[in-house]
Amino acid sequence: MKYAKLGNSGLIVSRLAFGAMTFGSGNIPSVYKVGQDLGQNLVDHALDAGINFFDTADAYAGGQSEEILGQLLGARRKETIIATKAGLRVGPALVQAGLSRKHLFTACEASLARLNTDYIDLYIVHKTDPFTPLEETLEALNDLVRQGKVRYIGYSNWPSWLAAQALQMQRERGWAPFINGQMYYSLIGRDVEHDTVPFMTNSGVGLTVWSPLASGFLSGKYTRDNLNDPNNRLSGFDFLPHDKEKGFTILDTVREIARHHGATPAQVSIAWLLAQPHVSSVLLGSSKIAQLDENLSAGDLELTSEDIATLDQLTRPEPLYPNWFTTNLLDSQVTEALKKNLS
Repeated sequence: MKYAKLGNSGLIVSRLAFGAMTFGSGNIPSVYKVGQDLGQNLVDHALDAGINFFDTADAYAGGQSEEILGQLLGARRKETIIATKAGLRVGPALVQAGLSRKHLFTACEASLARLNTDYIDLYIVHKTDPFTPLEETLEALNDLVRQGKVRYIGYSNWPSWLAAQALQMQRERGWAPFINGQMYYSLIGRDVEHDTVPFMTNSGVGLTVWSPLASGFLSGKYTRDNLNDPNNRLSGFDFLPHDKEKGFTILDTVREIARHHGATPAQVSIAWLLAQPHVSSVLLGSSKIAQLDENLSAGDLELTSEDIATLDQLTRPEPLYPNWFTTNLLDSQVTEALKKNLS
């Protein structure tokens, strides 16, 4: 297992993390399907492989994911880094969602109880909240850190402009800063490269990746014929580009590279992410030991520079304004002069 610092912090995380979203049961059986016994096997297997980073959220399976993960880690909890999230709706009352001071304090206490721990290593706000002032959210997170209930804080699914505003406010006021952004990123979903990645790289915020296989699409298990099956995960959360055929064209190339390496499409997709210098850790969600083993093996897969270039070119997102305008107006004279001096 390889490890990395998470952002500018001193927190050392395994580059492959274990996502516990599948733990529990509930109204989404295609997602929540791992019980206690299988969960114990998966957690033990992950720990034995060198994973020290486990991710969950209060909204997963109505809190069951946190409960099961806390029980399964047991005495080995102090060897691990637990990340959990708050902000999604967890009850019918108006105040049982969002990033208000009231809800974050209540949610944190509930997560601590379910995880059977007295501190959370990384507490992540799961989404934006347009109804709560940013200052209120950030001060509440800082207070949780100062109280010792939370060690570090992060965000998930925030636009870069809001994360930048938050980080500036935290620094100005001496509050605990965000060290992590957990974002969706995959070979068929590279939107974070427009602004999020440049912001994180410049600001020292570590990027962790959720759904690296685009809800299973990049595992290769979907075909043009079964894509619309209502029982598959993509039917409820569509990660594919509007042009579905483009998604399959990408998958065909991933399969070709996988065959060349004697690997699987999933391993190639994860290995490509691990090859990105801006990625700190990739979350692996598994419901089978064989699936976990397959994904763990991606850490040993060395893609060639040609492989990476092929995938980069095929999947590169169209530049957005003003990014393309800035690129087009780069001073060629200065660029050439710098190249000569650096060569």
